[in-house]
Amino acid sequence: MAEETKSIVLPTTKTASTRRDPRQLILYSAPKTGKTTLISKLDNCLIIDLEDGSEFVDAMVLKASNLEELRAIGKAVYDGGRPYDFIAIDTISKLEDMVNPRAIEMYKATPMGAAFTGSSILELARGAGYYWLRLAFKEWIQKLGQLTDNLILIGHLKDTFVDKQGKEVSAKELDLTGKIKIITCADADAIAYLHRGADGELLMNFKGSEQLLCGSRCPHLRGQEIKIADYDEEQNDVVNVRWDLVYPDIYSKK
Repeated sequence: MAEETKSIVLPTTKTASTRRDPRQLILYSAPKTGKTTLISKLDNCLIIDLEDGSEFVDAMVLKASNLEELRAIGKAVYDGGRPYDFIAIDTISKLEDMVNPRAIEMYKATPMGAAFTGSSILELARGAGYYWLRLAFKEWIQKLGQLTDNLILIGHLKDTFVDKQGKEVSAKELDLTGKIKIITCADADAIAYLHRGADGELLMNFKGSEQLLCGSRCPHLRGQEIKIADYDEEQNDVVNVRWDLVYPDIYSKK
């Protein structure tokens, strides 16, 4: 019996957008700018700490040092009914290192990789290991995205140089490898560079340029630089935090 084809109704009018908040946000900065502290101010946010850097903030934190521990956390969150409005991965630079065993496992499952005995997938000749590293990294980002409606990927800053009209110009990028960075950024709804302003305030820059990797498909963030918090030197803490500027829909329901 021929399989029935589901009838498709062609649209004749525009469908209204159904979401404003970024489903996946990348936040990166130079070290000690305040990323983890800022994330700790989010309501109902679980920080999955992969770098053991959350001990100085008051937050809901679970730590993982390998994929087995990360898998156990994911299972507990999923079995618990996905109770968190936000989950932050701190950091995805560390996650890239952690997925190496999974990349090896995926490669060894193929006929050409069955005899591989190396300890790093990047030992493969002619850079072939990067392909498997990308697959493993993307797989884990997708797994983590299933645990919450709002995933935040925290990353480190990497200073690079780009050629502009024959001159080398400093550029700020997310510290991930090659195509992993490209694919991860393409999948994100918003990418923000976090930095300090002239008065010490924390600014989230969504304005992309040749020298700065950032941007957003969310209209309220696109092309914006947002003052997300003030920095109180006496308390050594961020105050007057405005996460509602990034997640207006979630905060309007609180």
